[in-house]
Amino acid sequence: MNEYLNVIRNNYANFSGRARRREFWMFTLVNFIITAVLYGLFAVTSGVLSSGSASSMSPVGMLFVGLLSIYGLATLIPTIAVTVRRLHDAGFSGWWYLLTLIGLSIVILVFTVLDSKPGSNKWGPNPKGLNEAPKPAF
Repeated sequence: MNEYLNVIRNNYANFSGRARRREFWMFTLVNFIITAVLYGLFAVTSGVLSSGSASSMSPVGMLFVGLLSIYGLATLIPTIAVTVRRLHDAGFSGWWYLLTLIGLSIVILVFTVLDSKPGSNKWGPNPKGLNEAPKPAF
């Protein structure tokens, strides 16, 4: 939860620097849970499940549609920002994020799973605090 709040409060539109895997994935997890809860509340309160028709949506259901829309818009920029910083940490340019626009989100998923590049790179120092690559034992 701390990583989520850190992204929202301190790095809302910060596209520079690097984000560790933990920061990225904890933000993504909490964001997913909040969205799932809002969708669940919408499904339960809207009346769409029982009637099968969106035209008979209850006013409470409309409220949750509004909440989902506001939450989605409010987290759009920090989601893109933390993803760009995660790409930087893995050694890739943030411009790779544009692949999501042409349906290649799997590439971004793979990049975000990769470990940090050891040492500093052009986007800043390693957030893990490791300044050089590990040396082989032999």
